[in-house]
Amino acid sequence: MRWVADCAKQTYPAAMSSLTERRKAATRMDIARTATELFIEHGLRATRAEDIARASGVAPRTFYRYFATKEEAVAPVFAAGVRLWVDAVRDAPSGLSLPAALTHAAGEALDSADPANAESMGRVRELLRLAEEAPALRSVWNDAYDAAESALAGVLAERTGRDRQSLGLRLAAAAGSTAVRIAVENWAASGPDTPADGPQGPAALVAQNIETLSNSPWSLP
Repeated sequence: MRWVADCAKQTYPAAMSSLTERRKAATRMDIARTATELFIEHGLRATRAEDIARASGVAPRTFYRYFATKEEAVAPVFAAGVRLWVDAVRDAPSGLSLPAALTHAAGEALDSADPANAESMGRVRELLRLAEEAPALRSVWNDAYDAAESALAGVLAERTGRDRQSLGLRLAAAAGSTAVRIAVENWAASGPDTPADGPQGPAALVAQNIETLSNSPWSLP
């Protein structure tokens, strides 16, 4: 996903009108980008919160005003990518079925044709590989997809006119979010040489997951 490449576009919600809020959101994203680079370059264990603060140009106490731990510093990066996918579901053509809309959105959000986006996806892959041995970082990733599930339920309610708290719609949101999460994780675990645009790339794996769900006894409604 465009976690890093589109960070500037995803820095703060449009509803934020306060200059102070916008500056805080921008600072959070700056720290998140810096943390991502340091984790990849030096490893999670060797990188301290103080190192991230110094490289970001903020004081350690400022860092801790925004994040409780060094692992949480990448949360805005994960969240930005999640928002892109959920927004792509919202913007999918209205005539598409739910499975088709989810697949279409994954293709949009996980598009690796843009070299900058492909590079960004590679960075996220490295973070996920680090998370395999770091439960705290894994928790940050999982939290991003918990939020995605809730946001997706709202989008699916808009698209279908159904109650977002209905059992079927909540199940569909959970299944769709999980389909994307597992696809990205499997691609990350497959190794650094697996291309993002191939049959084992994240977009292709999402399509496979959605097809599997659609053809199962517990198909998406």
